[in-house]
Amino acid sequence: MPGKLYLVGTPIGNLEDISFRALKVLKEVDLILAEDTRRTRGLLSHFDIQASLRSYHEHNERNMAPKAVAWLQEGQNLALVTDAGLPGISDPGQYLVQQALEKGLPVEAVPGPTAFALALVVSGLSTERFTFWGFPPRRGKERRQFLMTALSRPETGIFYEAPTRLIRTLNDLASLVPGRPAAVARELTKVYEEVQRGSLAELAQAFSQREIKGEICLVVAGRPPEEKELLVPATSLPQPDPASLVSKLQAKGYGRKQSMREAARRLGISRREVYQKVVAEKQKQDPNTT
Repeated sequence: MPGKLYLVGTPIGNLEDISFRALKVLKEVDLILAEDTRRTRGLLSHFDIQASLRSYHEHNERNMAPKAVAWLQEGQNLALVTDAGLPGISDPGQYLVQQALEKGLPVEAVPGPTAFALALVVSGLSTERFTFWGFPPRRGKERRQFLMTALSRPETGIFYEAPTRLIRTLNDLASLVPGRPAAVARELTKVYEEVQRGSLAELAQAFSQREIKGEICLVVAGRPPEEKELLVPATSLPQPDPASLVSKLQAKGYGRKQSMREAARRLGISRREVYQKVVAEKQKQDPNTT
C-alpha cells in the first residue's frame, strides 16, 4: 500500500497558530521534507517532536522529488513543510505534488496560516473577489506589463514583496494609479505586526521615510468601474538612475557609502549594482576615470 504525501501548513510567525492536526501528522509521518531543516527542527523542538528530516527546497527539488515519490511508493508517509505557511504558495511544493499525482499517489493538505489571506482580511479592502499575484517581476517590460495587468483587474490584488524592493514597487504602482486604496501588511502574527492603509501615493511616501524589515504583503483595491482600464504599452517602466540618486543624496549631506546604501534601499537593488552604475556614469563623463 502506498504512503501519503501531506502538505502541512506551519505558522508564519506565532507558533501558537499551528493546528493540533498538523502536530499529529508531523509526529506520525515517516519523514519530513523541510525547506530549511534548521528552522523546522526549531519548530519540532518547541513541540517536543522527534522526527527524521530531509532537505527539500527550490534548488534541489528536481533531484529530491523522484526520491520522495519512490519513498511514497514504498509505503512511507511523508510531510512537506516550508519555512512558513502552506507548501506550494510562493514556496516549493507544486512540482512534488504533480509528480505524486502522476503516479496515482494520495496527496492531502493540512491547513495552516497563509500570509496573503491574513493580509487581505485585515486590509479593509473588498474580500468578495481577489487575485493573489505572488512576487512581481523585478524589472523591464515584463514588470510593467505585470503591474498594469494587475491594476486593470476589478478584483482586489495581493502581492508578496521583499522589504528591499517595497519602496520601488509602491512608487511604480503609485505612478500608475496614485489614488488607489491599498494596505501594506508587515510581519503578520509576529511581535511587530503592522498594517498601514492609505492610497498608493500615501503609502509610497510613508515607507520612503523609514527602514523596512520583515515579510511584506501588499494589498491593492481593484479597478473601480469609473476608472479607465490601463493599456499596456510596449515600453517598460522607466528604469531608476542610481547614479543620479546618489548625487542627490550626497548633495543633501550623505556620505559616499551612506548615499549608495540609501539609494540601494530606495531602488530595491543591491549596493554592488548601485556602485557599478555610479562608476559607469563617472567613466561616461570622464573616460580616464578608473
